[in-house]
Amino acid sequence: MFCGIDIGSRSIEVVLFDGAQVLESGVVLTGHRPSDNAEHLLEKVLQKTGAAREDILKTVATGYGRNYFSGADRTLSEILCHAEGVAYLFPDARTVIDIGGQDSKMIELDQNGKPVDFSMNDRCAAGTGKFIEMTGASLGVEIDDMYSMVKNHHETIEISTMCAVFAESEIIGLLQSGTPIPTILKGVFRSVAKRTLGMTGRCGIVPRLVFTGGVAMNAGVVDAIKEETGLDVSVPPDPRITGALGAAIVASR
Repeated sequence: MFCGIDIGSRSIEVVLFDGAQVLESGVVLTGHRPSDNAEHLLEKVLQKTGAAREDILKTVATGYGRNYFSGADRTLSEILCHAEGVAYLFPDARTVIDIGGQDSKMIELDQNGKPVDFSMNDRCAAGTGKFIEMTGASLGVEIDDMYSMVKNHHETIEISTMCAVFAESEIIGLLQSGTPIPTILKGVFRSVAKRTLGMTGRCGIVPRLVFTGGVAMNAGVVDAIKEETGLDVSVPPDPRITGALGAAIVASR
């Protein structure tokens, strides 16, 4: 079997791949000891398959913390790994939006699933999972409860500030002025979508559009991207593991 490990700023993902399909996967928070947590997660995922560490032929690490994992045979950028993972799941994908805990990226793929251009936001929390978490804390709403609050709500509001810190103050002001929580949430989701789509390259958004990363589990943001682009949005069964899957696919080669 082959192993892909994605050590991100927020979470770590491990995928075991047999060259044709995913055998097992796992996700854990990165924490303050990413290398140790990656090792522990790998052992846990191996236990689920009944396999041993020596059964892994090759391991590829990706993500911002890829160089922290000493057990990797090779490291690779997350752009290449996300492209590989998405192309495996959606061979006709042409645009990838990936929004994680503390960064977001947009990748343009060619007809063979290879990245030809990308844009990345890794210097500001606005438009990331952290921004949505901050919003939830300000509004007293759990992330898992957000979509149920907005799915049948049609009013929205413009979040004018693009800085996460100032946007938090704006959100608190809206709440104090009596703006309904669902309206604020829809405004935040729309803000995240517009912030991410603002990274669109020269070719624009080309279908099929695939949305990955932890934020892709938030149906409110998925709907906001659909509304802003006018396109269908494909989301993998577990959008968090796409980078680790791509790393495992590279390892299998």
